[in-house]
Amino acid sequence: MPAYKAGATPKAKPGLETFKVSANENPYAPIPAIVDAITKAAQSVQRYPDPASIRLRTKLANKYKVNIENIQVGTGSVAVLTQLIQASSTVGNEVVFAWRSFEAYPIITKVAGAKPVMVPLTKTFEHDLDAMAKAITDKTSCVLLCSPNNPTGPAIKKEAFLKFIKQVPETVLVVLDEAYTEFVRDEDAVEGMRDAWKKPNVAILRTFSKAYGMAGLRVGFCIAQPHVIETLNKVALTFGVTNIAEEAGLAALDNEAELLQRIDMLVQERFRVVSELTKQGWNLAKADGNFIWLDLKEKAIDFATKCEEFGLSVRVFANDGVRVTIAEKTANDRLLEICLKFQD
Repeated sequence: MPAYKAGATPKAKPGLETFKVSANENPYAPIPAIVDAITKAAQSVQRYPDPASIRLRTKLANKYKVNIENIQVGTGSVAVLTQLIQASSTVGNEVVFAWRSFEAYPIITKVAGAKPVMVPLTKTFEHDLDAMAKAITDKTSCVLLCSPNNPTGPAIKKEAFLKFIKQVPETVLVVLDEAYTEFVRDEDAVEGMRDAWKKPNVAILRTFSKAYGMAGLRVGFCIAQPHVIETLNKVALTFGVTNIAEEAGLAALDNEAELLQRIDMLVQERFRVVSELTKQGWNLAKADGNFIWLDLKEKAIDFATKCEEFGLSVRVFANDGVRVTIAEKTANDRLLEICLKFQD
């Protein structure tokens, strides 16, 4: 079983500011309202949190115009995903997903006792939904779709998704992992709450970690039909979401406009970085998240080493590629310099 490898922190470089661009974190510090909520909530950590996270689920339900019975929260979307697979899959089952995609998918699948069925991405690093549909058998219990795809970047197209979902038996759970959906600007991309959530076998995953800048607090959530949420509750970790995390989530939703401005800033930086790299001659995958994918294949480790020399820690996938987070402008500019020199 493979072990999950988290994004590395850069080594200190005397006289050089270093940047961690390996974990797709939001580079901006928490907004004051979130810090205030955390500080206030810290005064009562001797008490257990609400095991049902009623207030946060209610506010999320209001935001997405669904009922509270359609919402489940957990310690990050990956924890909710783990619960979904545990509830749906076991020995003798198969879980279908694209590859390369989120590194946790094969691990979580194997922990549940199920068999991973990894369908190669297209030449443009997108989900091959036709091939994924053909990979579904009577053993398939769950299909995982990552949009935008981590680590390669492209979002799934709405038209392709709707065609695909019609081919999936209702006995198969389809998980649409939208951890990076707030960064998508492609009008043709699938959007779970518009295109999928009412279907009885679809579960949508969202998170506060990326766009909302709360990766260190671990809050994610699932939107699905009540029978899916009810099943999730049976396998959920009791008291998983702390009172500090819940209060921070409430503050984030109350101050969403301020956070959305930051998201727009990151998207504009992504556009700039992609444009500059394209001018340099790089052939990039479509970047719909807060990161870019460099298809370096056997040169991936050499590129990561060069980045480390210049104070950047990137996420390297040996003999495959490198994922780099869109971060502060200074970090992005340094990446552009490295990329230019690496091509020479």
